[in-house]
Amino acid sequence: MYIKTENTIRVGMTDSGEHININPSMACRHGMIAGATGTGKTITLKVLAESFSEMGVPVFLADVKGDLAGMCMPGADTEDMKKRIEKFSLADAGFEYHGFPTVFWDLYGKKGIPLRTTISEMGPDLLATVLGLNDLQTGVMSIIFKIADDRELLLIDTKDLKAIINYISENHKEFEADYGKIAPVTLSAIMRQVVALEMKGAEQFFSEPAINIRDFFATGPEGRGVINILDSSALINDPTLYSMFMLYLLSELFETLPEVGDRAKPGLVFFFDEAHLLFNGASKELISKIEQVVKLIRSKGVGVYFVTQNPSDIPDGVMNQLGNKIEHALHAYTPAEQKKVKAAAEGLRENPEFNTYETLMALGTGEAVVSFLGEDGVPGIAKKISVLPPESQMGEISDGTRESEIKGSMLYSKYYEAYDPESAYEFLKRKGIEDEEAKAAALKAAEEEKAALKAKQAEEKEALKAAEKARREEERAKENEQKAVKRAAKSVGSSVAGTVGREVGKSMGSSFGKFGKTLGGNLGASLGRGLLSTLFKS
Repeated sequence: MYIKTENTIRVGMTDSGEHININPSMACRHGMIAGATGTGKTITLKVLAESFSEMGVPVFLADVKGDLAGMCMPGADTEDMKKRIEKFSLADAGFEYHGFPTVFWDLYGKKGIPLRTTISEMGPDLLATVLGLNDLQTGVMSIIFKIADDRELLLIDTKDLKAIINYISENHKEFEADYGKIAPVTLSAIMRQVVALEMKGAEQFFSEPAINIRDFFATGPEGRGVINILDSSALINDPTLYSMFMLYLLSELFETLPEVGDRAKPGLVFFFDEAHLLFNGASKELISKIEQVVKLIRSKGVGVYFVTQNPSDIPDGVMNQLGNKIEHALHAYTPAEQKKVKAAAEGLRENPEFNTYETLMALGTGEAVVSFLGEDGVPGIAKKISVLPPESQMGEISDGTRESEIKGSMLYSKYYEAYDPESAYEFLKRKGIEDEEAKAAALKAAEEEKAALKAKQAEEKEALKAAEKARREEERAKENEQKAVKRAAKSVGSSVAGTVGREVGKSMGSSFGKFGKTLGGNLGASLGRGLLSTLFKS
C-alpha cells in the first residue's frame, strides 16, 4: 500500500512495493523528466506538481499542449484509473480525486491572465543575451540603458527602446564626451534585432502592469500551494520568445528572492515542459546564462525541473545541475539513438539488479527508471518504478471552465487591463515636436528679421533715391534759372548794342556819307554786342 504523507514528494512504487519519493530538502537541487512521446512524462509532471502543492509549495509550469489545465478540476474514476488505484492499493491510503488551486497565465492574454514585464526590468544583460548581441553591441546596450536612467526615461516597451536608440543615433556626438563613442552602425544593428524580436510578438510581453514575481508565492484552500499554469501552446512556436520569457522569470526570481541556503522544502518549483525547444538553436550565450541561473537559483529556494524527450536535449552544463532524474522509455532505432540511450543509462547510478540500458528501452507507459538525491546529497541507486496516478483531471478543460477560473482569480483585476504610461517614446516624441516647433519658430523669426531688414534697406534706399532726386531737381531748377537769366540778359544786350551801334553809325555816317552810314551802323552794332557779351560773361 502506498501511504500518503505530508513530508515527501510522492513519485511512484517499485514492483516490490517500495515507496520511491523525492526528499523535499533535496528538491531544490533541480531535476529532469525525460522520455519518448507517449511514455507518461505529462502524468509524472502532474503527480510531482500535485505533491509539491499538497506540501504547500507553489508551482509554476509551462503547459505546451494544453493538457495540464485539468489540474484545477478533480479527476474522473475511469477504468484505467481504477486499475492504477488497485495496483497501488490507494483506496485506503488517502487517495482522493480533487482539483488544486490554479492560476492560468498567458503571454497573449487569451487563455489566461496576461503576463508582462518591462524593458527596464528585463535589463540590458539579459536582453542582449536574448537578442544574441556580440560583446560590442552588448556594451552599447548597457550605455543605452544608462542614458535612459540618467535622463529618467522609462523603458516600458519595444517602442520606448526603439525611440531612444533613434534619439541616440541622431545625437550620438553629443553623448561621446560622457559615454564614449557610439557608432550609429552598431545602434542600427541593435535596432534590427529589436524589430526582429518585435515581429515574434514580444511587444505583447513588454507592457504595464509588470508581473510581481511574488504573486507566484501563494497558497490556496487547505494550505495547498497554488499551481501557476502558463499556457504555452502559442508561445512554444517561437523558441526565442519562450526562452526569453522563462529565463526572465528565473532571473527575476534570483534577483528578487533572498539567500536562504538549504531549506526543508522549496519555496517555489518551476517545470519547463518540452525543454528541448528551449535549447534547440539557442546561442552559446543563452545556454551559458541558463546554466548560470540554474546553478545559482537553488540558493534562493527555487527548484527547476526540465521535461524533455531525451536527456541529450539538455546541455551538459545544465544537466550537471540536475540531481533528481526520472527517465521514461527511450526509443533507439539507429546507432546514434542507441548511443544517446547508453549515455542516459550511464548518467544514472548503476543498480546491480538490472541492466539500465535494456530497462530504459523496455519500459512501458507510466514506468520509469529514477535516481533521486539522498539526504547526504549523493545520487541514489537507479530504481525501476511505476508512477502514481494523479488526483486531478487528465487532459484539457472547457473554455467556460477556463474563463471562470481566470476571472475568479484575485490577480485578474490586477493584471488583466494593460496600460501605457508616460515613458521614453512619449517623452522623446514630444521633445521632437517641441524641437521642431522651436526650430520652426526660430526659422520664422529669422525670416521675419530678414524681411524687416530688407524692408528697412528698401526704405532707406527709396529715401536716398528721393533725396537724390530732390537734389537733382533743385540743381536743375537753379541751372534753368541761370539759363533764363542769361537768355534774358543776352536778349537785352543784343537790343541795347544794336541800338547803340546804329546811333554811332548814324553819327559817323553823317560825316562819311551813305556808305559810311551803313558800314558804321553795322560795325557799331557788332561792337556793341561784343562788349555786352564780354560784360555778362564776367
